[in-house]
Formats: sequence, structure tokens, C-alpha cells
Amino acid sequence: MPHSPSDKKLSENIEEYLETIYRLSDNGERVKTTKISKTLNIAPGSVTQMLQKLNKMGYVDYSQYKGVKLTDTGFKKAKSITRKHRLLERFLHDILKLKNSLLHEQACEMEHSLSDDAERALCQVLEYPDTCPDDSPIPACDFPFTSCEECMTRKEEVGEVGKRNENLIPIMDLKDHQEGKVSFIRGDYKIIRRLLDMGITIGAKIRVMKVAPLKGPVEVSIRGSKLAIGRDIACNVFVELTGDSKATTKSQATAK
Repeated sequence: MPHSPSDKKLSENIEEYLETIYRLSDNGERVKTTKISKTLNIAPGSVTQMLQKLNKMGYVDYSQYKGVKLTDTGFKKAKSITRKHRLLERFLHDILKLKNSLLHEQACEMEHSLSDDAERALCQVLEYPDTCPDDSPIPACDFPFTSCEECMTRKEEVGEVGKRNENLIPIMDLKDHQEGKVSFIRGDYKIIRRLLDMGITIGAKIRVMKVAPLKGPVEVSIRGSKLAIGRDIACNVFVELTGDSKATTKSQATAK
């Protein structure tokens, strides 16, 4: 049954809320209702009603006095819409040469109708960027590829290749001593070759020892060796959390 206009609007509202919570999250902390209200310029009472609705739908964990955080389902949805938004900003900036002041609003208008197949094609045309024009990180896709090179060579549509079951996060967003299994590497052959030379391969277990402040390197342990990886590389190595690390996931979002 086709969705009515009101259903479509509700869907867009839900996505807008989830995206906002994603962007406002920091270190897995809950987001206060007042902060969401100010960001969206919506009355606190209306925000509370929507958060209660999202809680019932399983997208968020909401407490009246503690605030709200995304569930795994909500995180996946929020990450997806944030990825589309930031890819669109990159496209509008790099290809269409729109003014910076127009990027965010235009991307907001387009993100809700961008299909997964169009998202994949857009990423390929843009040569798999890692940040949007204001340097906010673009999340990894949910397609089950191990690299962008594999995505380029596989010709099946998204419906045929399916989606990942696990949420992936870049190693630079792990907390100290969290570990995960390398599941996706973003970038061209040169980046992949560089990582292979460092011993960072798909399926390898990697532990973050320390994330240096002020955009410093990320110190990791892999295959018994310790490495210092620049953030330009660390933001393109995505892992599936393993063991106890799953319980202490750090948010991927960077507020704009």
C-alpha cells in the first residue's frame, strides 16, 4: 500500500530527529531534550512527544530526566541518513559548486528521497570521500563490501548484495583499549596498499591503545606490533566491535 503524504512527512520527521540525536551524541552520552529542542527550533513539549514515540518504535532509549540515546536500530538508521546528507553536501559543493550557505538546507531536502542504489552510485562518482565540506566525517556504508574497490567491481544492485548486520565504526572513534575486527577499508588502491604494508588487513583484530588529543595520531596494537596511525588513515579503517568493546561503543557522530 502506498504511503500517504502524511506518512511520508512523519517518516522525514523521524529521520530528522534520529539524525539530530546522532550528531549531538558524544562518547555515547545521552542527549538532553532541551538540546534537541534548540537545535531543531521545536518546542520542548513537542520534542518530548516525538522521543516517546521513537522510544516505543525501538529507535531510542528515552528517559524523561536522563535524556535520550540511540538504540542499535536507531543508530543504524541515523548513520544511514547522516551518510546520505553528507555525501549530498559533497556533491552539491564539488560538482554543482553551490555556495556553502546553501549546502545544508539543500541536502536536507534531498536526503530523505535518495535511494540506497543512488547513494552507492553517488559515492562512486565522488570517489568515496571521507568528509563533507565542513570536515564532518562521512560514515561507512551499510553494504557488505570489504573495500571501495570491491564495491566498484561488483555490479549487483543493493537489493541483491544486501546489508551488513553489524554497525561499523572507524578506529579513531574507539575509546582507549577497545578492540574490533577490521571489516571495511575506505579509499583507493594506494590507501589499501599502504595499510597492507602496515599489517592492517580485513579480518585482523586491532586494539586502540590511545587516541592522541588535538588531531594527533591513533596508537594501535595489531598482530603483536604497535603502530601510530594518522587520523587521515584512521578515519578510513572501520571495525566491527568484539568482546566487551560492544558495550562501550563511542558515538561516530561529529556535530556540525
